[in-house]
Amino acid sequence: MCAGALALGLAAPATADSRPSGRATLTGFASLPALTFVPGSEPSGSLLGTEPVNGVTPPFPGQPVQGFSGIARRHDGTFDVLSDNGYGNQGNSADFLLRVHRIKPDFARKSVRLLGGFDLTDPRGLVPFPLTRQDRTLTGADFDVESIVRLVDGTYWIGDEFGPFLLHFDRQGRLMEAPVALPGVMAPENPALNGGTPNLASSKGFEGMARSVDGRRLYPLLEGTVSGDPAGTLRMHEFDLRESAYTGRRWTYRLEDPSHAIGDAIAVDEHRFLIIERDNLQGDEARFKRVYLADMRDRDRDGALDKTLVADLLDLADPRGLGGAPGTFRFPFQTIEDVVILDDRTIGVLDDNNFPFSSGRTPGRPDDNEFITVRLTRGLQADPRVHR
Repeated sequence: MCAGALALGLAAPATADSRPSGRATLTGFASLPALTFVPGSEPSGSLLGTEPVNGVTPPFPGQPVQGFSGIARRHDGTFDVLSDNGYGNQGNSADFLLRVHRIKPDFARKSVRLLGGFDLTDPRGLVPFPLTRQDRTLTGADFDVESIVRLVDGTYWIGDEFGPFLLHFDRQGRLMEAPVALPGVMAPENPALNGGTPNLASSKGFEGMARSVDGRRLYPLLEGTVSGDPAGTLRMHEFDLRESAYTGRRWTYRLEDPSHAIGDAIAVDEHRFLIIERDNLQGDEARFKRVYLADMRDRDRDGALDKTLVADLLDLADPRGLGGAPGTFRFPFQTIEDVVILDDRTIGVLDDNNFPFSSGRTPGRPDDNEFITVRLTRGLQADPRVHR
């Protein structure tokens, strides 16, 4: 539907399908230790103070491999994963270098191998506002990158929360065109705000972004509600890659509770997406970490994507004890921000460990980066181009 249709019925109750979808099953578990740093990298975390956090004392000897906020499958058993802005806000992340890591999970050994990666840079001076570093390597004080898609030509589009902006990088992480702003929406960190009033909260920009199965469009999804929209409604926009411009079409994803947030989105076919929705809690307090199948074809005509629950990440069957003792496996992290389709019934899910702050797995210890695979109770009937 077009943007004009969204004004209808947005305050109605959430449209999640209440029919039981069965219990999804943990089929693979792998982790990368929290204290993993980019080999040979410069120190980081100098703005965090010197008090221990979850038993780890900043500053750190290198750039931590952390904050997995987006994932792109390379179809050779490896994945590109995106580190976000670093330590949680613009003010403390100036020495955190924005980076795409290449990883390979080994589910037999329950480990994740770090294969390399690249920093994000702007050597051509395409960013129109001042950057933190003279060498134009991008940092967490410049952008808060949270979502990533890889195109067939090997280039990357990345969604940011500070603008919010869309950013286009080449295979080596070099910016290819000026940041693309979202018309009519500005976060507090937007450099064009010029003392104006933002209409999007901090850290609520493009948390999720899907590429259409035909590779022609992007569907960036805001994490927060734009001022004036009903509480708990999030805008999903359409972006034409050939024109490098927004089409003007948008949809609405409605959270089950306004206090929730989305974590990631990926296209299933022309009309449907998998979307992670979560609460802001961790560990034993976590109550809501779910993956929904969201459909643009609005059956209820209420202006929001229809939703069907496909996996409760706090209640996964684990009969083989892959994640611990046999029984129930919980993925109890504060921020779960990566979903990828591996085959028609299997998805991969990763956490953002917010190093060193999150401790959802073990209180008082920084969370590892965990990569799990989950078998759904029934097939997605996905477009074959999604997972082939």
